[in-house]
Amino acid sequence: MQTKQPYTINQALHQAADRLSRLPDAEPRMDAEVLLAHLLDVSRTHLFAWPEKALTPEQQTHFNSLIAERLKGKPLAYITGWREFWSLEFEVTPATLIPRPETEILVERALELIPKNTPAQVTDLGTGSGAIAAAIASERPLTDVLASDLSEKSLAVAQKNFQRLQLGSIDSRLGSWCQALPRDIDFDLILSNPPYVAEGDPHLEKNGLPWEPDCALTSGLDGLDDIHKIITQARQHLKPGGRLLLEHGWDQGPSVRELMASTGYQAISTRQDLAGRDRVTEGCVPCWKPLAETVY
Repeated sequence: MQTKQPYTINQALHQAADRLSRLPDAEPRMDAEVLLAHLLDVSRTHLFAWPEKALTPEQQTHFNSLIAERLKGKPLAYITGWREFWSLEFEVTPATLIPRPETEILVERALELIPKNTPAQVTDLGTGSGAIAAAIASERPLTDVLASDLSEKSLAVAQKNFQRLQLGSIDSRLGSWCQALPRDIDFDLILSNPPYVAEGDPHLEKNGLPWEPDCALTSGLDGLDDIHKIITQARQHLKPGGRLLLEHGWDQGPSVRELMASTGYQAISTRQDLAGRDRVTEGCVPCWKPLAETVY
């Protein structure tokens, strides 16, 4: 009886890429390389350097099971447990939203507003895996960063990421939006990537979104419920001249600007993503603030 020859790295990748070509949202070759590198605990460069190295039968079986998970539509980040953001590696779980490249626009704008050489008070609402808070803390070590989330499981993941990245100075609070913030601190900057997808949006059934926590994706019939809460609440926690930055959907820019204007923010502007679509809107609290009861 002829013994079946083990697959080489190159053969395994070729077969996996062929299988993954059936998945609409996959990048077949890259996905196969990411999963095999994860399994072997090596870099993708290692795969290119040793294409003729044979896999063990156990490795072949395990690799096939990872490909099968991906074929079900499960996102790569949930299979490997990791996602890169701002050149940092973050642990992610099904309790957290997967960090996305477009959110780096939010971080870029925040860093433009945060001074490099003087302390500042910044908070990231709905931190999830902690990617935004960690990116800012890594770039602005003098800044006091507070990260909050309503989910205990999400906040636990964020705290693990802060510790592993040696960003233990980040404070973390459990709570809904600005309810999590201390009343004795006025912030220079409040920023958030909140849920902003409309309930029932057909896109929720595509591109791995069914695997992500619905509470981190959807927000009311128009997707603006949480954005409205943050805009209303944040004014009472910002210093005069402080700013609020929000990521939102590509078609929500006009609505977010209108909400900010009606709540008394000034210098309102929107930044576009690489596709030229509205992505991040900001507003500034006037340098005077009327005394008002905080509304939650």
